[in-house]
Amino acid sequence: MQPPIILIGPICAGKTTVGEKVAQKLSISQCSMDEVRFSYYEEIGFSKETQQDIREKQGFQGMYAYWKPFEAYAVKRILEDYRHAVIDFGAGHSVYEDMGLFQQVEKILKPYQSLFLLLPSADKEESIQLLHQRLQQITDDEDVFKLNKHFVTHPSNELLAKQTIYTKEKSADTVAKEIISSISKE
Repeated sequence: MQPPIILIGPICAGKTTVGEKVAQKLSISQCSMDEVRFSYYEEIGFSKETQQDIREKQGFQGMYAYWKPFEAYAVKRILEDYRHAVIDFGAGHSVYEDMGLFQQVEKILKPYQSLFLLLPSADKEESIQLLHQRLQQITDDEDVFKLNKHFVTHPSNELLAKQTIYTKEKSADTVAKEIISSISKE
């Protein structure tokens, strides 16, 4: 049986779209962390009311900080529940400022060889610009743009990924084939 294939990367990197293509081509299930995360968060005490209170008092960054322990827990849980699937993480599920949380997630992900970081380009500034253009189609929230720049520049993704795939000017189908080809060589 196929061990999980994990896709990480910033917002609008194409994780879900590519994940769906890989799952279709391999005839396995696909799970998007963004669809299941809150059910995992609630297992360890997440509260939408607390989240809202923090957002009102501390802004988006405060809410982001509140999510981090829940995100680390969700990484563990999704891998328990989806052992033979393509899993695309939410952008924050692979970026940790707190070294303890990072090490916890790093230990959880260590055994998984099919862990791919998707980025538009090896050039971080170019990736930021391309992702900013994509994000503009869905939001005008400056906090989200700043956070996504942080996701591109923070070292967590590169430290966790076993392989990086640059997606600029490639279709989701082409990226999916590249991932499948890489897995078949393992």
